[in-house]
Order: sequence, then C-alpha cells, then structure tokens
Amino acid sequence: MFGFADKLKLVAATLVLGLLAGTAQAERLKDIASVAGVRTNQLVGYGLVVGLSGTGDGGSFTSQTFKNMLAQFGVTLPPGISPQSDNIAAVAIHAELPPFAKPGQTLDITVSSIGDASSLRGGSLLLAPLKGADGNVYAVAQGNLVVGGLGVEGADGSRVTVNVPSVGRIPNGATVERSVPSPFAQGDHLVLNLHNADFTTARRVAERINQLLGPDVAQSLDATSVRVRAPRNADQRVTYLSVLENLEVTPAEEVAKVIINSRTGTIIIGQNVRVSPVAITHGSLTVSIIEDVVVDQPEGFSEGTTVVAPRSGIEVDEDSGHMFTFKPGASLDEIVEAINNVGAAPGDLMAILEALKQSGALKAELVVI
Repeated sequence: MFGFADKLKLVAATLVLGLLAGTAQAERLKDIASVAGVRTNQLVGYGLVVGLSGTGDGGSFTSQTFKNMLAQFGVTLPPGISPQSDNIAAVAIHAELPPFAKPGQTLDITVSSIGDASSLRGGSLLLAPLKGADGNVYAVAQGNLVVGGLGVEGADGSRVTVNVPSVGRIPNGATVERSVPSPFAQGDHLVLNLHNADFTTARRVAERINQLLGPDVAQSLDATSVRVRAPRNADQRVTYLSVLENLEVTPAEEVAKVIINSRTGTIIIGQNVRVSPVAITHGSLTVSIIEDVVVDQPEGFSEGTTVVAPRSGIEVDEDSGHMFTFKPGASLDEIVEAINNVGAAPGDLMAILEALKQSGALKAELVVI
C-alpha cells in the first residue's frame, strides 16, 4: 500500500496535469481563499524620537515621557523641573506581525508623530515595546528613521512642505520577542475561508478538492468556509496545504452591482448589470452668478459724494434634454455607450442610475459609498 508521502507525490503529479489543462478563467485557491488561523496581528507602541533639529513638539506629555525615561537610567530631576526640548518628539509606532513569526526575526515599522512636531527627519527612535491586542509585548523597536517628506520654513513664517515629514519608516526596525500561537497544526481539519463569500464558489472549491483527493475530503460549511481533512503530522500538513493552495478553481460570477463614490464621482458598473426596456431624458441646468461693482460719480461742482454699489448678474441656461432608450437586457457596453453619446457628466450619470434603480429598470444592486 502507498504511504501518505507517496500519496502526496501522486496527488502533486495529478495537480500538475490539472494545472496544464486548466481554463483561463480559473484562479489558484491561494488567490481566492486563506487558511483559518493563518493571519497577521497588529502591534502598536509609544516612544520617543530624539536628535531632531528643532522640529520636535516639546509638549507636556513628551516632557513627562522623557522625564520617566531619565529616571529609569538613574537621572532624577529636581521637583518642579520639566524638561522642554524641541529636539524630541512623542510618536506612535505600529507594525504587522506576520503569521509564524519567530523570536529574533525583524519587522518593518512605521513611526508617526502624535504631537505638533513639524518633521521627524534625522531623528532616531529610542527603544520602545510593541504590544498586541492582549497587552503582551511581542516586539521591541529602535533605529534611525527614513522620512520621505520635507518641510522648510522661512523667517517670515512662509513654509514649503513636500509629502508628509511627520511620518517615517524604519526597515527591520523591530525585533520579534514572542511568537503568536497558531492553530495551524492542531486538529484533523483545516478551514479555508474565501475572500469573497459566495455559495457557488464554496461548492466549487469543495468539489475540486474532492475530485483530486477523494470523496468527502472537503465539505462546504457556508458561503465562506470549506473544511478539509488534513494530516496531523506538521511536515505532511505543510506539503498537503502546498498542493491544495495551487489547485485551480473557477470562481462564480459576481453579483450584478453598481458602485458609486459620491465624493470622487467614481462609478463602477459590474459586467452582469442589465437594464430593462426604458426611455430616459435628462437635461442639465447651469446657473451663473457674476458679482460686479458699480461706481456712481456725482456731477462736477456738485455737493454729492461718490457711491460704490455692488451689482449681481444671474444667468440661467437650461440645455435641451437628451433622450435615449435601452433595449431589453441591455449589457454594460450598451449602457456606457448610450450614456457617453449624450455627454453625461459623472453627476448626471449618478442621477440616471439612481432613477433607473428606483424605477426597477436597473437589474443590479446600487451601492453608494
């Protein structure tokens, strides 16, 4: 009989043949799903950046932090004395702890001013702990900042700022001190979570895994999760998951959806959007207000005075409306072409799409963000 390692080799060979015969629409399982429990964790900390050239904040909490730091090194300031320096800035530090990170590995960190420091350029971050959501310290950070922004100020108060000088990065600026326990090697199953919940895609993932590894190996739990039987041995489980994540699955088509960003005027129309037979007319109204000043001069040798009075001119221009029709089941290309032909602006297009949705002619979900 074949051992589990031999079965994995056979599965891997079958997978290669499947990849060669895959369709263009298929996507790798690693691109559409993730393994439950294999995730990043957010770390945050507070510290001091020193060595600034007069661009620090010198705030009260910065002074208090600096005073506490000096006390840890045996330097005691007289009562009532609070150190004030523009060469120091209080900062917030944040980083992402990747899955399976081990003590001794390094992380990139971002350092941001939390006071009124004008620039962190040239500063150095002093040793600061980074904590997780549970309050435990998982890394310590320290190093010289790399700041992409630049701020220059003249003696008369004029100032030029390029990018954001109050935020910097420290590559490999934190060292991991504690690893996060992972449920990856526990139990007899792995759970794959889809990035976009869809019942059809979940069913296809389970079917594709069962087609390769045998019946009842994978089960769809809901529109997001697929549970897969997995070996207990850690090495075998890694090889097993390596095979699974390279499987190609054809995701289901997305729900017909129109997304409108009311702030930027961006409009995204999905490929499955359809429109019922409808006729639309939309006119544009332009209102122009011109402010002017009228000066009334008195006649010569009169006792009158010069009078300055404002005058407002208002013009209203209403263009003739354009009408266009949609045939039954009009596609995305036909919708865009018809709207472009009338020269509709983004605001006009938003109004048209909202009216289509209210009338029931737009066969799609309308999302306004």
